[in-house]
Amino acid sequence: MGILEYFAHHRFGKKPSGARMERIQKSPNYRNGSFQNKSVTPDLTNGATYFSIMKEMILDKNKRAYPEVLIPSMKTDLLNLAKEENLLVWFGHSSYFIQLDAKRILVDPVLSGYASPVSFTTKAFRSTQQYQVTDIPEIDYLIITHDHYDHLDYNTILRLKPKIKHIITGLGTGEHFEFWGFDKNRMTELDWNESHRLNDQSIITAVPSRHFSGRGLKRNHALWTSFVLQTASMKLFIGGDSGYDTHFAEIGNEFGPFDLAIIENGQYNKNWQHIHLMPEEFLMAAADLKAKRILPVHSGNFALANHAWDEPLELLMQNKEASNFMLLTPMIGEKVNLDQQDQQFSHWWKGVS
Repeated sequence: MGILEYFAHHRFGKKPSGARMERIQKSPNYRNGSFQNKSVTPDLTNGATYFSIMKEMILDKNKRAYPEVLIPSMKTDLLNLAKEENLLVWFGHSSYFIQLDAKRILVDPVLSGYASPVSFTTKAFRSTQQYQVTDIPEIDYLIITHDHYDHLDYNTILRLKPKIKHIITGLGTGEHFEFWGFDKNRMTELDWNESHRLNDQSIITAVPSRHFSGRGLKRNHALWTSFVLQTASMKLFIGGDSGYDTHFAEIGNEFGPFDLAIIENGQYNKNWQHIHLMPEEFLMAAADLKAKRILPVHSGNFALANHAWDEPLELLMQNKEASNFMLLTPMIGEKVNLDQQDQQFSHWWKGVS
């Protein structure tokens, strides 16, 4: 009874039903009772088991999965930005704020200090929680790539509710928001390759990723996705979690080149290599997308895998030596000028053990 009561808590959200479920069942990406990736995607790599993963994560845990000292960060005042500034501010992991063409966009905000249904696990690194809900201005568009706890945080979303004008997410995820009291008329749920026009000069399109979804015991009732945002000023790839596959090249061929591609770089492991980019695959995905500049995310805030906390950026810098990509490495809270092509950033993770 206690377990059932626990899983009934609002934080877990709700499975799609009614008219939303009828729409989902018509999706070409929904088969055999759940959403499917374009390619066959096992939960675990061949040979891996949940027991072996638990052993690695508990008994063989990397001592540098969490930084031992405070990592550098700063804070940009988001409440008093000039409207004409085109900028991005990263909050750590996959949470960031974009101001573009006078529109304010918030992506996958997790500002509660943990990425879990309970507050005592998956805690954020010290000094990375620079932003609270009170620091966030009114948001024109909240974008949610999928419903995992490190991308869709119940407490953050509820506190942000009065500031959110419109929500854009994958098909099925809107059930959570409606369950949490959001007006369904202020939500747009997109299947892969569906678009929503923001205004006369801006359009957003949901594009495939290779991952999964779920907040409870059952998976894949809502769609995981990336987004292509095209405005009068520029074209952005807003990447959700994704393993490597042919979809990156397909997106690049249809929509590229991108002025900026925001791509996950972290929380990988050989045991689940199909659902997250491995270090050697990050630049392959960037090349497939035809990205002019790349911003690595999905690291720097939570330890969801067993690699050293700074390994994603260290390996990326090593691999980048043989490429011509403009790599953006802002520290948490640092302003990225989207109009400046040659903005330089420090290697802020260096010297932090």
